[in-house]
Amino acid sequence: MKLKLIAAALLATASSIAAEANPLGLQLWSLRNQLTASLPVGMADAKDLGFTLVESAGTYGHTAKEFKAIADAHGLKIAGCHIPYERLQADLPGAIAEAKLLGASYIVVAWVPHPETGFDVAQARVAIANFNKWGAACKAQGLSFGFHTHGYEFKPLADGTSAFDVMMKESDPALVFCEMDVFWVVQAGIDPVALLKRYPGRFTAFHIKDMRKGAPTGLYAGHAPASDNVIVGTGIMDWKGIVGAGKAAGIKYYFIEDETDDPMHNIPPSIAFLATLGLKP
Repeated sequence: MKLKLIAAALLATASSIAAEANPLGLQLWSLRNQLTASLPVGMADAKDLGFTLVESAGTYGHTAKEFKAIADAHGLKIAGCHIPYERLQADLPGAIAEAKLLGASYIVVAWVPHPETGFDVAQARVAIANFNKWGAACKAQGLSFGFHTHGYEFKPLADGTSAFDVMMKESDPALVFCEMDVFWVVQAGIDPVALLKRYPGRFTAFHIKDMRKGAPTGLYAGHAPASDNVIVGTGIMDWKGIVGAGKAAGIKYYFIEDETDDPMHNIPPSIAFLATLGLKP
């Protein structure tokens, strides 16, 4: 209840609420410590923060049926789920069945396994061949399929393009969408707005998290210390421009993914800030 009151107070002081709001959800990875300790308590925390829409990333030792029941009990709708690349390789039918049992409308791969030396075009083409196949299988079962940006795919090639450009060119737009994690795009030195414009219609969802002022960019490892993550609206991202471009590009899902050390404290002011841009739980 205290968290609800804090969030409500912050929302009440937001300076300029946009006239038309888009739903704001939570990537449950934000509360992974709470969910690992107790799935019901973690789900209650998500609800207390004000969310009704979530994206899953694992079921924390529970069956999909149990996970869905606990989410339902807390009034949380699972829009989509992150499922590991390796799981889809090993058991695509089982992964699709799990997503459907969760009530999800899509599956996303968050990370393509690759050597520490980097992610190259050959690896990108193997991944895309799988993505096209998995996307077709998902579509046949009434689901969508996508992959999530993580920075490593943007490392420049000799001709100025990247493995990401190859992935976008060779993936079937009817079968594969992209979920933009704004933090990893910016860490790689890429402009999120320019990326949306370069590939119109290819992005369906945003992961929203901010980067501290002075954090290094031009990196392609897809890793960062928690201290590089800050409350949304206090870092270096131009969220007014990014959210505006997202709305213009038809982004359907906007998820906060808080990777700070104290998500329960930091998510409420992030919600309040995003409300000024028309994104509300």
